[in-house]
Amino acid sequence: MDKTSLKKLIDDDQSNAKNTIPPYLEETYWWAYLHPRGIRIFERQWLVNFILWGNYRRLREAALSEIDSHFQGNMLQLACVYGDLTEKLASKLSIKGQLDLVDISQAQLENAQSKLGQRQNINLIQQDTSSLNLPDNAYDATMLFFLMHEQPENVRLSTLAEAIRVTRKGGKIIIVDYHRAAGWNPLRYVMKGVFRWLEPFAEDFISSEVSDTLPIDKITRIKKQVYFGGLYQKVIINC
Repeated sequence: MDKTSLKKLIDDDQSNAKNTIPPYLEETYWWAYLHPRGIRIFERQWLVNFILWGNYRRLREAALSEIDSHFQGNMLQLACVYGDLTEKLASKLSIKGQLDLVDISQAQLENAQSKLGQRQNINLIQQDTSSLNLPDNAYDATMLFFLMHEQPENVRLSTLAEAIRVTRKGGKIIIVDYHRAAGWNPLRYVMKGVFRWLEPFAEDFISSEVSDTLPIDKITRIKKQVYFGGLYQKVIINC
């Protein structure tokens, strides 16, 4: 699907989309993603790196390595992120490429816009990642960067199903997120407390493999790589 046709479909569907903030997001993460002060605090590269124990650049580059330079297809990023990942993704676009960035929060989209400036070939779309109003098989690459651990199981599974639906045959889904750290990694036990305090859905997420919930008939290959003593993972799903 060419980017002009895709943009028209998105514009047509956007008017029908329901943009209500999900209760779990409003109740659990309002302080980090919805409140203006929270956005100002967390939109600091050094702080994002600190939260990830100094691994932000490594994990960002792991995700970016899956996208060709001068990317000519349609790319989808599900959920805004703090840090410069989206700008780096945008810099990989050729004149024929397109990046669509989806988030349910208008405040997050406005923050992303402030970082992206007047870059071309980028659409900011206010939608729920678990119920996308986007066409089937529209994207060559779909990125989920530290999104899944922040969603309750039913929302997480719906988001993954939507990512598969909108990614074309021959395309890929790139997931970078937390993973259950190795037993010898002391941060395994530190993160238990962090998850209990701040990330109530993360422990459930890391208790199983992403591959356990995938529809086998729609997947051709799955590859996983872990980082930093198993605390983080990259999962590549080839559709």
